[in-house]
Amino acid sequence: MLTRRPALPLTLLVLALSACAKRAGHYDHSTRSMAPGMAAAYGPTAAPDASGEGYAAIEENAFKQVADDARSTFSVDVDTAAYSNVRRFLEDGSLPPADAVRIEEMLNYFSYAYAEPRGPQPFAVQTEVAACPWNAQARLVQIGVKGRTIAPAAVPPRNLVFLLDVSGSMMAEDKLPLLKRSLTLLVAELRPEDSVAIVVYAGASGVVLPPTRGSERDAIVTALGQLEAGGSTNGGAGIELAYALAAQSFKAGAINRVILATDGDFNVGPSSQGALERLIEEKRKSGVFLSVFGFGTGNLQDRAMELLADKGNGNYAYIDSLMEARKVLVEQAGGTLVTIAKDVKIQVEWNPARVGAYRLIGYENRVLAHSDFNDDKKDAGEIGAGHTVTALYEVLPPGAAAPGVDPLKYQRAVATPAAASDELMQVKLRFKQPESETSELLSFAVADRGSSLDAASSDLRFAAAVALFGMKLRGSKYAGTLGYSAVRELAAGALGEDPNGHRRGMLALVDRAAALSGEATGGPALRAE
Repeated sequence: MLTRRPALPLTLLVLALSACAKRAGHYDHSTRSMAPGMAAAYGPTAAPDASGEGYAAIEENAFKQVADDARSTFSVDVDTAAYSNVRRFLEDGSLPPADAVRIEEMLNYFSYAYAEPRGPQPFAVQTEVAACPWNAQARLVQIGVKGRTIAPAAVPPRNLVFLLDVSGSMMAEDKLPLLKRSLTLLVAELRPEDSVAIVVYAGASGVVLPPTRGSERDAIVTALGQLEAGGSTNGGAGIELAYALAAQSFKAGAINRVILATDGDFNVGPSSQGALERLIEEKRKSGVFLSVFGFGTGNLQDRAMELLADKGNGNYAYIDSLMEARKVLVEQAGGTLVTIAKDVKIQVEWNPARVGAYRLIGYENRVLAHSDFNDDKKDAGEIGAGHTVTALYEVLPPGAAAPGVDPLKYQRAVATPAAASDELMQVKLRFKQPESETSELLSFAVADRGSSLDAASSDLRFAAAVALFGMKLRGSKYAGTLGYSAVRELAAGALGEDPNGHRRGMLALVDRAAALSGEATGGPALRAE
């Protein structure tokens, strides 16, 4: 199945992990279900679809009365897997399962023309407020974060360990063959100061390529080309081995990262799920982060891969084509591999004189307790070089009742003098520098200037179209009466600068979703502003 290199310092560890891999009882191949420990660790699981793919259940964020809760706190998310996964379903001729549609990942798939940071901070923040296209009563608030772009020459050396699933479930053309072609694109971008190692796992785990200089591209590509799929799966042992190899070749000040590529169809091997999570969390403290790339159709275990990336201070992307591989591994390599800020949290406080109720669109599994915002021990999301992060709130004016929420009987909100200002909200962000364990704080007020939707930037209008697209795919009760034709109209009028055609590509997906939903193209139009 694979060609091994000469004996390495890790040989004994390989043998030990391989022996442990024979331990049974963690995975039921007849149902392709996740190990019970992993499912429990992640939370509620959606009912499996006919394909056997696994998605975490999403309970859509509801409106909250400001009188009941004047704060909204969440962790940023730069994962993009949901959008390319949704695209795969639509291009294959079916609507995606509702729980595969994570709206924040659809929003963050696209780049936005947010301003670069000018000061010493690693990112800049900007906000915009305009009319909400699907709710005549509401305002739409956009919070945009732009990570500092790093010139290719300034990117630190990369110490990468490819951890590759070569089990029998990876035989399909859109799995291991696509994986090998995808990583070859990344290898072509390596520099002499970079290094790559390759670890594989199936029934046993092993080192295919020890740490190798980036200038030795032929050796790396040859090692990738020799990989073949076969055998059962033991992902836990592979992760342990990959981290051990990353630690052996660790470089201070470099990008030290394990890149896991899999369909997610794996058990936890010799460790319990809790032990595996603790291992990943411990290694991220040492400076070795974990990114996860998903591949394939039919048994994609999305919830498992998202969880591992979250624990490893990395990002999760789904690669459905060589085009997507180029986007993730070449066009956006800085954001994919170079972390510029970690544990980034956002907290919004609403002015009760200006806002009666609010709803965060997406980020359901990123919502934090308000006390978590100031707790530096609480893990949160990471931002990579050049990354953009976008969050949207649907905001109702004072006196507008949040759907399904009764007013309080015994208390009313008491406004402070600051509520008399034109401030709509106060936005606070906490983050840590990549090498620090102490957070820094940014804080600023946001006003609503009463902009119409037509007067809003193309970034806000396009983000609104993406959010509405996601809500319609989810069957959201908050999507209003607008049809897919309105989504298309809104997106088509907000393409802006789209050098790689990613925004334009969404128009075709909206058309596919409309056809699959049996919707006539002449649905309700956008209301005039």
